Amino acid sequence: MPRNCSRFATAIVLLSLCQLAPAQKFQPKTIQFKGAPEYSDQELLAAANLKRGIVLSAAEMNDHSKRLMDSGVFDSVTYKFDGVDMVYQLTVAPQLFTIHLDNLPLAPGPALDARIHDQFPLYHGKVPAEGTLLDGVIKVLEQALVDEGIQATVTATPMGTPGTSHVTAMSFSISTPPVMVGTIAVKGVSPELAAKVKRLADRTTGTPYSTDNSAANLEHAFSSFYADEGYAAVKVHVAREGDFTVDATAVNVPYVVRIEEGHLYKLGTIHLPADSLVTQAELDKWVTMQTSAAQPAAPSKGATVRGIWAAISARYKAKGYLDCAVVPHPELDETASVVNYTVEIKPGSVYKLGLLRFDNVSDELRKLLMRNWQMMPGDPFDESYVAGYIVSAQKADPVLMRTLSGVKMTYTMMANPNTHEVNCVIKLERVH
Repeated sequence: MPRNCSRFATAIVLLSLCQLAPAQKFQPKTIQFKGAPEYSDQELLAAANLKRGIVLSAAEMNDHSKRLMDSGVFDSVTYKFDGVDMVYQLTVAPQLFTIHLDNLPLAPGPALDARIHDQFPLYHGKVPAEGTLLDGVIKVLEQALVDEGIQATVTATPMGTPGTSHVTAMSFSISTPPVMVGTIAVKGVSPELAAKVKRLADRTTGTPYSTDNSAANLEHAFSSFYADEGYAAVKVHVAREGDFTVDATAVNVPYVVRIEEGHLYKLGTIHLPADSLVTQAELDKWVTMQTSAAQPAAPSKGATVRGIWAAISARYKAKGYLDCAVVPHPELDETASVVNYTVEIKPGSVYKLGLLRFDNVSDELRKLLMRNWQMMPGDPFDESYVAGYIVSAQKADPVLMRTLSGVKMTYTMMANPNTHEVNCVIKLERVH
């Protein structure tokens, strides 16, 4: 990225003797750096392309200072030379960002950091928003991909907290070609489940690749499948394994999924926290509805228990707890082949309705819709109320019943994790 030249601080040269001609050469006895203790003198010398004992003209002194400034790591770079010592005064930029690999099939960590640092000594795991250090990291990543047989263009994009302008990291991604999950070799599957597992692997192959999340997503997909089949103690291990393949359309990243199936378990009891918004009686009723009384020894089907977790979560979200997490802790009775669950609920903060807006409607209809709207700004946000609003409004108002006949409703909700407010925009469109 081009550096804004207006930010380049003018280097200051102070001579204790008489003014010397620009072409005259100087040999500093020492070169010192102040103001940036997180960087060693060796790193700063290398970044400035300086060596101790070097002979320099005044113009060359400025050129070396400009190299430091252009890196983007510093807000200002000044120096003074008194005829003996050259002393740099540095001010580190207020914001440097950790790097995040979006879809690069490279292993983040010490080895990659060391490779970048070897070429760009001011790299300490962070980069500026612009400058030669950021450009250099991009080049190192592109070369690392070439070493893996991938010719790709890498771009850097600021990323931050959703709903805010706060940047927390610099995300590096491959813009071309696209990167996909490649072949998935599955090991440890019983013959009874082989066909179903193959279908799952085939569906997952070709999905977009994520450096951080692809392995976890695969683990979740296969674990959920086995839970649906009643294997409550299944263990799934996912690893990127094998050579990348590059064809005319994409880079394909291969994986191996190793499965320890365990055996089938029957669903036993589910215990909730004492302060849960769902009562134990309600839960027991749900369990009875999900597991037919005619089949008391039915396997612990994942679709059953996941439906229960979803119902608990929905109760909390209807009260504004949009970040609610329902965490089931299985307890296995190996003797009876029964799985019991103790449920942990992490409700988080209550989100409240902020802005409400109806789009693509007349002023008259907007007034009528607002008159029937019951969730006011400041009330706990309930998405289920929004989703069912048109139906409930039509039932409550004969005019809306006629007006909204043949109308489709869509809505967007923007939740701010800092203010815990939700802005909601509802759009109405007539279906032809």
